[in-house]
Amino acid sequence: MNMDRRSFLINAGVSGAALTLSVSTSAAGQVNAFSNQPNVWSIVRSQFDQLSREHIHLSSFFLVSHPRPVRDAIETHRRAIDENPFDYIEKNMFEMPGRIQKAAAEYLGGSPNEVAVTNSTTMGLAFVYHGLPLKAGQEILTTAHDHFVHHESIRLAAERAGAVVKKIALYDDLVRVSETEIAERIRKAIGPKTRAVGVTWVHSSTGLKLPVRAIADVIMTANKGRADADRVLLIVDGVHGFGVEDESVASLGADFFIAGTHKWIFGPRGTGIVWAPAENWKMLKQFFPAFAEGPFVAWLSDTKSSAPMQAAWMTQGGFHAFEYEWAMPAAFEFHKTIGRTKIAERIHFLNDVCKDGLAEMRHVRLHTPKGNRLSSGLVAFEIDGVKSGDVVKKLHENKVIASQAPYREGYVRLAPSLVNTPAELETTLRHIRSLA
Repeated sequence: MNMDRRSFLINAGVSGAALTLSVSTSAAGQVNAFSNQPNVWSIVRSQFDQLSREHIHLSSFFLVSHPRPVRDAIETHRRAIDENPFDYIEKNMFEMPGRIQKAAAEYLGGSPNEVAVTNSTTMGLAFVYHGLPLKAGQEILTTAHDHFVHHESIRLAAERAGAVVKKIALYDDLVRVSETEIAERIRKAIGPKTRAVGVTWVHSSTGLKLPVRAIADVIMTANKGRADADRVLLIVDGVHGFGVEDESVASLGADFFIAGTHKWIFGPRGTGIVWAPAENWKMLKQFFPAFAEGPFVAWLSDTKSSAPMQAAWMTQGGFHAFEYEWAMPAAFEFHKTIGRTKIAERIHFLNDVCKDGLAEMRHVRLHTPKGNRLSSGLVAFEIDGVKSGDVVKKLHENKVIASQAPYREGYVRLAPSLVNTPAELETTLRHIRSLA
């Protein structure tokens, strides 16, 4: 089918077919013409027409407000299910996961059969770590900077297998941190029993962006001479880089990449993906029933499937909020329409405005590296003499939605995104200056 990408955003006229089918290559040339319009970001912002205009939203990374094309897709599926639940579910239950895989693969690189559909980063991490063929005494290496759900997924999987968990700090001073230091600390921490290295692409505690490719190179070197059963696997929680960075996930070097799609991707709430090379899926153990052809046919014939594990088998069976899950292609299409490079440039520009403004304030301690080499879409800071929770409260009183990081060091966080403008950031910085 053909679609004018500019009309797609301006009118948000999404047909039922457009919700599930990717735009043809003949429309690809429309992207640059659309993206170069002077008012492009006003048009993008207009798609979030349910988002309150009374507030400056600097925490959209937490949970997205659905843009109009995604909301329309959800409503189309919801209405069809309500009108005829049996027929619509029967028709689409086995077809839609493949369409979602195709849409995700077009965005992140790789092939549809390398993508599993989940409901969150949390679920994806749990499925991967519990599916690993860990042995007693083997080690999972992770960092002191990861989120609760990453640490807990590792801990629970290690306890079941009798494996060991090892945590390391990647730096001593965030102001002076370098790619070389991060990669070198991981290199030194990998030992003979290390089976997996779990890291987070962009830390939600500080906004630090890890050099995943450099870490992957370190692990590749460590794997020389190792048997397949002892190969070190790189597992990446990528949720706060996915949808921000102009990177092909399939070329980062991760063995498993996990992300929710209801944050920076602007996808339906309660959705996520796991990507891994097709060969890597074969090593995982399945522990949750999947509504997929292989397991189902084996059950019908009362036999044990001899086929290796596949990405589609990670998607949990059972009835889900299908109207949300099946609207995922609309989110990837929304990103593709704007252009991944343009999105990355815009988000980094807004975050630079924020970081530069904060760095000029003597009463502020910035905890996010400047520039975009080691930072992404999150900015963390403290104000001397004011508790972070109180800073968030005072900003909220001025209609600025900030957040406090849920870590031991609970810094204030701002996350400028596509729903924001430079003027909103100047207003926010003015309020922060007043807290001196």
